[in-house]
Order: sequence, then C-alpha cells, then structure tokens
Amino acid sequence: MSHNQNQRKSEMTFTSEDVTRWERCRELLRAEVGEECFNSWFTTLEPAGIEGDVLHLTVPTKFLRSWMHAHYIDRVRKRVVAEFPNVQRVTIEVRSMTGKGKPRGGANDEGRKASTVVDSVTTSKTLYAKEKSQRYAPAPARPQAGRPANGTESDLFLGSPLDRRLTFATFQVGPSNNLAHAAAMRVTEQGAQDAPPTFNPLYAHAAVGLGKTHLLQAMAHAVGAHRRRVLYLTAERFMNAFVSALREQTAQSFKDNLRSIDLLIIDDAQFLQGKNSQAEFCHMLNALIDAGRQVVVAADRPPAQLESLDERILSRLKGGLCVDIGPLDENLRAQILECRIAAARERHPNFCVPPEVVALVARTITSNGRDLEGAVNRLLAHSTLNGAPVCLSSAEHAIRDLAHTQEPKRVKIDEIQKLVANHYNVTRADILSARRTANVVLPRQIAMYLSKILTPRSLPEIGRRFGGRDHTTVIHAVKKIELLVAKDRNVAEEIELLKRMLNE
Repeated sequence: MSHNQNQRKSEMTFTSEDVTRWERCRELLRAEVGEECFNSWFTTLEPAGIEGDVLHLTVPTKFLRSWMHAHYIDRVRKRVVAEFPNVQRVTIEVRSMTGKGKPRGGANDEGRKASTVVDSVTTSKTLYAKEKSQRYAPAPARPQAGRPANGTESDLFLGSPLDRRLTFATFQVGPSNNLAHAAAMRVTEQGAQDAPPTFNPLYAHAAVGLGKTHLLQAMAHAVGAHRRRVLYLTAERFMNAFVSALREQTAQSFKDNLRSIDLLIIDDAQFLQGKNSQAEFCHMLNALIDAGRQVVVAADRPPAQLESLDERILSRLKGGLCVDIGPLDENLRAQILECRIAAARERHPNFCVPPEVVALVARTITSNGRDLEGAVNRLLAHSTLNGAPVCLSSAEHAIRDLAHTQEPKRVKIDEIQKLVANHYNVTRADILSARRTANVVLPRQIAMYLSKILTPRSLPEIGRRFGGRDHTTVIHAVKKIELLVAKDRNVAEEIELLKRMLNE
C-alpha cells in the first residue's frame, strides 16, 4: 500500500454530526420507498465511514449489495449528497469485507497506520450503532427451518427477510380479503395442532400492494411462534439458493433441508424461472404435499395465467385452494391508514393526523396499500421535518404525486394477446398465425378490438403486431366485434371481463 493510499484511508471518519445526517437520509429514504420496502432492504444498510468525498456504506450479504446496486444506489447517492456537504460519491460493500481490517504491507509503520484505519472505522461504526440503538429496537430473529451446521451452507439456506410488523394483529380485514385471511388463519391453527392440512397447497394471488405479502409473513410469524419449522422465501431467493447449492455441491443437503420443514411459503411465484429451478421446485412441492406438510404459494395472478411455469407445477397449484385479494374499498383503506398512523405514532408521539385528513387520503388514493403507507410516510415527514401540524392543505400537497396513480393503466398489445389467448384456450402463436378456423378467428378479432380501444397504437401498428396484417383487417375485426357486442350479451360480458382484467 502506498503512502498516499494510507494517508487517504487514515482520514476515514464518521462523527456524531455525520450520524445525525445519516439518520435524516434514512428517514427521507423511508418516506420515499415506503415502510415495507425500507424494512426489507434498507434496515441493514450502515455507514462505515467517510473517506475524502466518499461515504462508505455496508450491508451484511453479497445478495443485498447486488440488490442495492441494481435498484437503489442512485436514490441513496442523491440523498447522501444532499445531506453531507463534502460527499460526492457512495460505495456499498459487504460488511465482512469492511469490518475486518487487516494491515497490508510489510513495514511496521504501515501496519500501525492500517491498524489506525481499522480503529477509526470501528469507532465510527460503534458510534453509529450506539446512536441507532436509541432510535430503533432490534428486529427479532426470523423463523427458519432447521439450519445445517456448515457455515457456508447455512448462508445458502437463510430465508427472505421478515418484517416484524407484518402480523395478523396488524392485518386489516375487509370484504376484499376476508376469505384469504380466513384461509391463512386456518393454516396457522392447523400447524399449531399438528393436524393434516385441509387446504394444500394454499395459493393466494393479488395485484401489487393489496396485502398478499403481509398475509404470508403473518403466517410465517404465527407458525414460527409455535416452534414449528417454517421457511418464507421469495421465488428469487429460492432460485439463488438452489443455484448456489449446485455451485457449492451441497444440493442434496439443500433439498433435504427444504423437505424437512412444516410450512413452506413461496412469494412472487410469477418470477420462478429456469428449467432446473422449476423442476426442483416441482419435486419439492410434491414431496412436501405428499408428506402432509403445508405449502403456501403466492403470485400476482391466478395459476392459469402463470404461462412461464411448468404444467406440472400449475396442476399442483390448481389442485389446492386458490384465493384472491381484491381492491381495497374506502373503509378498508381508512382502517389501513389508521393502523399505519398508530404505528408511526409509537416512534413519533407528537405525530397527529386529523380524521378529515384520513378521510381525504382514503378517498384520494385508491390504488393499493403501499401507496397508503407512502402517504403516511409523507405526512410524517411533513410533520417531523417541517415541524408543522398536518392539515387538509398540507396533506393535499404531500400526497399529490401519489394521487397520480389513479390514472388508467397503460395496457400493452402483447398483454392483450396473452390474456385473450389464455381465455379462449388457444395460444398466442395461433392468434398471430394465418389460421382461419373459427376457434382462432374470434379470439384474434377480440384481441384486435381490445388493442384498438385500450391502447394508443394506430391501426397499421396494431396490424403489424398481429402477424404483419393490413390495417383494413383491423378495421374489419373492430367492426365485427362491435356488432357482436351490440347483439350478443354473452360476448359483451366476456369483453367487459377481459377489459377489467387488463386494467387491474
């Protein structure tokens, strides 16, 4: 290590004033990304120190580092640069790489300098940890299946992070989710009594932000509290763990551990990709269900619309109980807001939101629960950072960007083609082909009609997207479907159903 490099590193610092700046960054990031996202990805992000114009941040795993770099590094850098006057850049490293400094080089003075660097970084992290402990209570350990003794293998078998706030006690029940909630409760009750599962697998589907993940993690918390073996995994985490197990030659141990648990929860199944990963998931699914172990799977759409999944997996999923979580009505949105506000008040006792503001937010933000949580975070930021009380005027200003989410969803032509093909039991290739059999022509014309009324694409562009057809073919299809809608009630109802599904 050169003298200049040692000199730069020995200047790494993190003062109590820097701790305050970092906490402001955290609160602003929490308000931007929402409480659920923040607790999933940002809670373990900690500063190691400032070196020149660079703030060094650390996370505990390579997976988290990759995820932060892929999704949030620009957002973090923007907040850091705004709060730290002399910082222009941000790095995110794995904690084990930055927390264990080793003197490099052979000279004794270089060893002493490197040791000073480690002491400086350790002091900075100790100072931050002390400040942080006064603000946040430590999160409880995640419920997990039995972990192997081998350290490397145990790292592969860690479940996805659980948010300690996502329990049945904080889940708000309404008409749109009462069946899903009742089924989830039955799963946990049977787990406690060691009874054979009634609904196995349990498949839950919902659009983004309607409480699907909350319900899954509530099950994980409840079953884990009864000291039964439970593992909550996102599809991405499952695939990464399986690939890592293959690479580390611990695949058999990985499979044995997965098949020994009492409750397996897989979230975001729509992202399950890869022939080998799907094959292993299918074997595991069969083994657990045949052994009387409970499996819960969730995705953003019904099983029939998971076109990327192997047919054997779909067959198993369809054989269980399938429940959906629908859009939140205004009363349920108000309940969720009250719950989120009460949770925020535990950290900030002076935070108060008048009933008329709660009603305004519940009426204005109709999209999903995450936007409601984002609204609470914005109101909290306005109240704590500006020191001003929350009122109707300030609330309207704070949530104005979230209100834009009520704009109609942009529908894509390929989405229309896939949905229509699935609905009429043909393939997308059939719709794009030159076939003119009756069972293909009608779905093709309906897809063209929906493309005309739901997308801004021109007639020639729609024709090109349907196998290179002429715009006159599209005109003919649109007129044909308009006539059918006018005289055939069944066709009209089917098209309305397809329109609702596409706009969800």
